[in-house]
Amino acid sequence: MACLKLGSRADVFRKQGQEWYCTSGLPSDITVVVGEQSFHLHMFPLLSKSGLLERRIREKIDKGEDSCVIDLSDIPGGAKAFELAAKFCYGVKFEMTSSNVVHLRCAADYLKMTEEMAEGNLIPQTENFLTQTVFRSWKDTIKALQTCDDVLDIAERLQIVKRCVDSIATKSCSDPDLFGWPVAQYGGPMQSPGGSLLWNGISTGARPRNSSPDWWYDDVSSLSLPLYKKLISAMEYRGISQDIIVGSLNHYAKRRLPGLNRRKSISDVSNCLSMTTLTAIPSEEEQKYLLEEIDRLLPFQRGVTSCKLLFGLLRTAIILKASSSCVSNLERRIGMQLDKATLEDLLIPNISVSVETLYDVDCVQRIVDHFLAMDQETGGTSPGLGEDGQMLASPSLMPITVVSKLIDGYLAEVAPDAYLKLPKFRSLAAAIPDYARPIDDGLYRAIDIYLKTHPHLSESEKEELCRVMDCQKLSLEACTHAAQNERLPLRVIVQVLFFEQLQLRSSIAECLMVSEPLEGGSRQLGLPISGEHHRAAGWPLGARENQTLREGMDSMKQRVAELEKECSAMREDIERLGRSRSAGKSRFPFPLAVRPQICSTKEAAPATTMTMTEAAASEDKLAVVKAGSGSGDTPQLKLRRRKKNLS
Repeated sequence: MACLKLGSRADVFRKQGQEWYCTSGLPSDITVVVGEQSFHLHMFPLLSKSGLLERRIREKIDKGEDSCVIDLSDIPGGAKAFELAAKFCYGVKFEMTSSNVVHLRCAADYLKMTEEMAEGNLIPQTENFLTQTVFRSWKDTIKALQTCDDVLDIAERLQIVKRCVDSIATKSCSDPDLFGWPVAQYGGPMQSPGGSLLWNGISTGARPRNSSPDWWYDDVSSLSLPLYKKLISAMEYRGISQDIIVGSLNHYAKRRLPGLNRRKSISDVSNCLSMTTLTAIPSEEEQKYLLEEIDRLLPFQRGVTSCKLLFGLLRTAIILKASSSCVSNLERRIGMQLDKATLEDLLIPNISVSVETLYDVDCVQRIVDHFLAMDQETGGTSPGLGEDGQMLASPSLMPITVVSKLIDGYLAEVAPDAYLKLPKFRSLAAAIPDYARPIDDGLYRAIDIYLKTHPHLSESEKEELCRVMDCQKLSLEACTHAAQNERLPLRVIVQVLFFEQLQLRSSIAECLMVSEPLEGGSRQLGLPISGEHHRAAGWPLGARENQTLREGMDSMKQRVAELEKECSAMREDIERLGRSRSAGKSRFPFPLAVRPQICSTKEAAPATTMTMTEAAASEDKLAVVKAGSGSGDTPQLKLRRRKKNLS
């Protein structure tokens, strides 16, 4: 810390209790009272330096008072500042530092210790020390600014606060090696073989440090809120990056608001504990005021402030019961960049007494509404289609698609809450537009969890909830699970089965239409069918879609094999009936001479081209024949008709 030594005489001031005495050998003729302390001094040294004391003493003499007692309880800096000013008047040795120069400057202004009263008086001495020494050093400027809190009004009038703030704002944009640190030589600080910095060839023992844009965060966090606000305003005026300012606000808030340190690492916790030992933890009212002021200082721009900081401020604001405007502003800021949030961020605990849910679903609903409103204002609509039917933008890269996945995960997380009412759950699920969900598997999972946790729902309530889900957007795995899910309404299961058959039919058709021409073309050209060749040729189907089509073909082949087995069994039954015709000829009014035209194994190959509807119809017909093989006349007539149809 820089200092300036003033005076040449030895210290002649002695303190006894609350009384100060000057032991110069002469009896005191004036008493100056500052608060609870009294200074027994001499008139002449004070008259020669202070214009205020000269006027007060003359007034006492003119009134003819025997004792001269002057009350200076309102002097800036209190008794300590007057003690140093009195020592300056007596020429006693003392040190002027960045810790006391502000109080001395304000006290000198109060006492009118100007250049007109005496050459080299206290006012010019303090001004020179501020200008030539303090404002050139980063740490001295910070220390001087910290001491302005006690004399803020006078320090602002004397432009001390403004000059400190301007100095700090200017230095925060500069390289810290240029002030308060050894000057770089030949492009960088010289180092000793041991790695320490060299100062004029002498090892300083200090290690070189890598400067970063956030090197000044910790120093300015020690400032009080009024001074810190002035510093941030000065930095914004100088055009400092918003990212750097937000980083400083984040550091300042974490140091002053204990609620933001809920997810800190071990090193951050240790740093927080060390900070707490220096400054007392503010009260809840002070924290609430600080939080509202930080909300006003944060820039209202998308992507500048991290979602982690915004959610931390929102949780703290809810706990401290901050103003509704503060909470609403934080929710709106989060809504502007909800696509950058995580599921852990959305899990805001509910502390309301009137609502019994575990998490604050209403808050998330408002955040989603802000996001959708912002998305509409910025022109965010459903992905457009080009002339060829292709999407102009990938849905997976759209912010609203990211938000839909995030909300589906949040719904699955809050669904096990037994106190979560159906209207809230359905409202949040329906808030996301249909085009934002390319696939509804996540939403189906959340609905299934909610139905499992709330078994008391009626059939109509279940159907109302399931209307939010589009069965056509379910994957094959989700359809298979939903078809066997007893918790779903019957109407939904029927829809799932129907769309599952359509998906399977379209998959088989695409496989037959795409794979055969591609394979035939590659054979004609003599090209190998390899993964690299497919990628080079620009195949429209990916490896994952081809795998799905292969699985569909395998299932169809298995189905055809099952039909062949049933056909063989029916053939044996019909032959057995033909052998028994001679024994029971009267029972059959028509001959069985026509050989049944049942599909054989040789006909299995073209059977793969059948659609799902035709395969199901054949299976039904075979089942009727098999069921009627042991009945009377009517089953035989049906058998003959079925044989003709099959042929």
